[in-house]
Amino acid sequence: MNIVYLSPHFPPNYYLFCVHLKKMGANVLGIGDAAYDQIGHELKEGLTEYYRVDDMADYDQLLKACGYFTHIYGKLDRAESNNEYWIETEAKLRTDFNMNGPKIHQISRLVLKSEMKKHFRNAGVDVARGKIVKSREEAVRFIEEVGYPVVFKPDRGVGAADTFRIETEADLDAFFDRKPAARYIMEEFIEGEICSFDGLTDRNGVIVFHTAHVFSQGIMETVNEDRDIFYYSLREIPEDLEDAGKNTVAAFDIRERFFHIEFFRTPGGRLVALELNARPPGGLTTDMFDFANNIDIYAAWAKVMMHQPPGLTYSRPYHCAYIGRKVNKNYIRSHRDIMQHFGYMIVFHGPIDSIFSAAIGNYGYLVNAVDLENVRDAARFIHEKS
Repeated sequence: MNIVYLSPHFPPNYYLFCVHLKKMGANVLGIGDAAYDQIGHELKEGLTEYYRVDDMADYDQLLKACGYFTHIYGKLDRAESNNEYWIETEAKLRTDFNMNGPKIHQISRLVLKSEMKKHFRNAGVDVARGKIVKSREEAVRFIEEVGYPVVFKPDRGVGAADTFRIETEADLDAFFDRKPAARYIMEEFIEGEICSFDGLTDRNGVIVFHTAHVFSQGIMETVNEDRDIFYYSLREIPEDLEDAGKNTVAAFDIRERFFHIEFFRTPGGRLVALELNARPPGGLTTDMFDFANNIDIYAAWAKVMMHQPPGLTYSRPYHCAYIGRKVNKNYIRSHRDIMQHFGYMIVFHGPIDSIFSAAIGNYGYLVNAVDLENVRDAARFIHEKS
């Protein structure tokens, strides 16, 4: 099987997808903008060939790369990246080279927040009221319906980039004074805890792995208010969250892909869908899958790509938490303090790429524990400030 993998060097931990694909016998054909001598030895070993382009956003260069691969290796079977940023690019390449997977005319449900609402409703899941707005007058009419606060977010957006919470008429004026050119959706603000339903499906849409996470707050608040963040996996998934997640996966027809579905849990206990991402959760969450469950999700994904049973057996023996720290914060505890007190629980720690730092910090700790209170103790200790 000939599998094109876009930007295999980024995020840094995703090289493992390529390594396991090659172990499974695939020709792994990487396309990236990093110089070959700048990618790690393990990734080089995991690629059959690497084609460097000057600009990954230049689609003509990607076409040329895939044309070269076709000439050398024959028909291309897949284009993947496991990265939300490249979902549309993958779909274009699949369309142009007739590869397996979602084509460009099939992905609006996966990338447009306005389209997602329809599929969540088909799944029987509540959604925040929202609409595409093009003018201040339309925004005012919507606010008259739902009240302040409201949230503006790009209809096609990645993470919390260019997302704004509007609480007053002055905020509304300021937003329209600086509004980016992108199409925006406006939503009522939902008060609640952020939780997610995450996993992987096979070629028939059957979920072969699933888990759930709870977040200290949303990414929008983390970025816009420069907060610290931590989040953790659940050992036992609430029944309503599992039902909503599974019904959503079916309604969106997610096949041979990871999924990351975000919900609000309101103070009254109601679940309200936020959005679906047809890719793994960001940061180090794929590694958290492994640590919490004693599995290898990278190998399981490779088996799914190669149409083989993933062979996963898991029982969620641990909570695994991500705890991030930012360089601009005055923390009481040093790294040495953290390792002395919680080193027995810390399964990984290291710097975070700067592109993620506003959302998840500059340095991250992964903590494993059977008891959730131990995870919370570690987060309080690591985040305590003077």
